[in-house]
Amino acid sequence: MKPLSGLDGAFLHLETPQTPMHVASLHLFDLPSRYKGDFYTAVKRQMRQRLHLAPVFTRKLANMPLQFANPAWVTVDRVDLDWHVQRVQLPRPGTQAQLEDAAARLHSETLDRTRPLWRLYVFDGLQSGQAAYYIKVHHAVLDGQAGVVLAQALFDVTPKPRAVPAGKRAPAEHPGKGELAAAALKHDVGQFIKLARHLPAVARTLAGLFRTAPAATKGRLGQNFAFGPKTPINVAISGERSFAALSLPLEPLKAIAAAHDAKLNDVVLALCSGALRRYLARHGGIPKQPLIAAMPISLRAPGDTEYTTQATMSLVNLNTHIADPIKRLRAIHDAAGAVKDLAKRARGVLPTDFPSIALPWVLHGLASLYGRARIADAIPPIANVIISNVPGPQVPLYAAGARMATYWPLSIPEHGIGLNITVMSYAGAMGFGFTAARNAVPDARKLAAALQAAFDELARKSKGSSR
Repeated sequence: MKPLSGLDGAFLHLETPQTPMHVASLHLFDLPSRYKGDFYTAVKRQMRQRLHLAPVFTRKLANMPLQFANPAWVTVDRVDLDWHVQRVQLPRPGTQAQLEDAAARLHSETLDRTRPLWRLYVFDGLQSGQAAYYIKVHHAVLDGQAGVVLAQALFDVTPKPRAVPAGKRAPAEHPGKGELAAAALKHDVGQFIKLARHLPAVARTLAGLFRTAPAATKGRLGQNFAFGPKTPINVAISGERSFAALSLPLEPLKAIAAAHDAKLNDVVLALCSGALRRYLARHGGIPKQPLIAAMPISLRAPGDTEYTTQATMSLVNLNTHIADPIKRLRAIHDAAGAVKDLAKRARGVLPTDFPSIALPWVLHGLASLYGRARIADAIPPIANVIISNVPGPQVPLYAAGARMATYWPLSIPEHGIGLNITVMSYAGAMGFGFTAARNAVPDARKLAAALQAAFDELARKSKGSSR
């Protein structure tokens, strides 16, 4: 039995029907030539053999009495794979757009909290002849980096699946209310002591970071801390989702970064900025004030493979008011660099766990009120869009003998921030996933098309500037 951390618990308590708090990925698979098997059956069989490789698959929530604190994770008696692994038949002709729409519908459905917080859907009927599947896991279970660790359990690095020794399943846990309450109190007492002991040092460290930062860094940092302009994307959202995916080759993106002495993440932000400029030009106009992106930054130490969320959120100026893509990239490089520098220096002092007594009531009540009152429609957005860039595996992966062709992430829009762009690098490509509330962005494919145009323009102008 393991109580949830404060940050993991927050993702549970902030969940409402309009804001499901799970993350997911959508994959296309190239089946072997003359494939005669059933991919769904093969995936389900492989999942059964690998359940013991990750606690994600075999533990569920045990709620505290009266939900006075964060729940705990407990091991289940058995995992019902007939429920967790489902087959989906796409309507004819089985296009990419139909696959994206099916993933969007599945992404709008909350997970059943009485079971382990994951589900996998295998798609049949793709026009391309490929197989596909969508897998979702609650954000209370993992973050993007932990998702990469989970992929090591799910997938192989050769067409022949590796032999997985039959593991010993952890015994099922059935704690009583008293045991749960005692675990919560023990956790929170430990966190109060830890906070009391470390808070003065944390405050001194953070104050010192700002005080000792170079003047140039402070100047670049300041531009990120401003409200974003109101756009059609920044509204109170509904629970329905739209989704689109696009893969771009990695080498040209690296070449653009090298040509301008920028980071790959700067190029990702610049492409998203260019895509948003194009989209808003046809949907309400490009604001004179630059859009602000909320950008998760990992706090995970090297080698840390724990299934939990270890990240903080920063703000980055997307400089969408700059029309020239090269000038915009350079401005984003300055803005993002200042934030990254601060985050690196602060890593290790920012807590991801904290006391949770009364937190479920407070957070869920605030989240419900915030949505019902449509407060996001009335106030300026803290950020206009969420953009997350997760380094993924650079070698081809396989599931049940089929080569994974794409790795497209889906994530979480929020009230006031109706669009989330998550990017995952995989095997020589960058997979962009546009997850949007349907009332904010009815057709996410328009954003994917705008991203392709932004990439083409930036690549063309980068070549011209290097001559």
